Amino acid sequence: MLTSTYTLVALSIEQASARIGLQSLLERWRPHAWLHKAPTTRELELACDALRVAFDNCYWRKLDKFVVPALRRAGVGGALLAELDALTLAAIEARADVHAAAAVLDPGFGAALERCCKLLLERLEREERELFPLARTHVPSEAWFAIANQMLAYDAWQNENRGYASGQVAAGALAGNSRRQNASMASSRYATH
Repeated sequence: MLTSTYTLVALSIEQASARIGLQSLLERWRPHAWLHKAPTTRELELACDALRVAFDNCYWRKLDKFVVPALRRAGVGGALLAELDALTLAAIEARADVHAAAAVLDPGFGAALERCCKLLLERLEREERELFPLARTHVPSEAWFAIANQMLAYDAWQNENRGYASGQVAAGALAGNSRRQNASMASSRYATH
């Protein structure tokens, strides 16, 4: 029980972070915020970058990586998971609309961005209101232990590889490991016991 509580708290923190990112993006880019002055190309690029970060924070969460597969294995929540997937697909389409509007300086940019953010916020809301209780009830305790271990391993991996571009992770990790091994071998030659 304690493991499931820890895991759900960690997931709730991740949910809150994703929600804050979306809400701040919405606040900055409300459609009516640009009534007096149209945004510049650079401002639209920055908004698209901010949307990408917010979208990734919603899309690449531990909930999707670890809990949703456990629910699927348990054979519960199929209809809810399908509805959540539909919200994600609609958000992906809305994100494409945002980028298309930004590319041609379309005044509908703000409305498209708002639609994308609201779809993602709706998904977050439904996950907290419906998916968390379902998982708490139907995921067995041994599965919660495995999920917690996976989350800890994933966090450790992220911390180790922070600062590397996606293609540089393996090379950077190998180089760092090689330097540590060489340093330990050199120091062991001169160590006195």
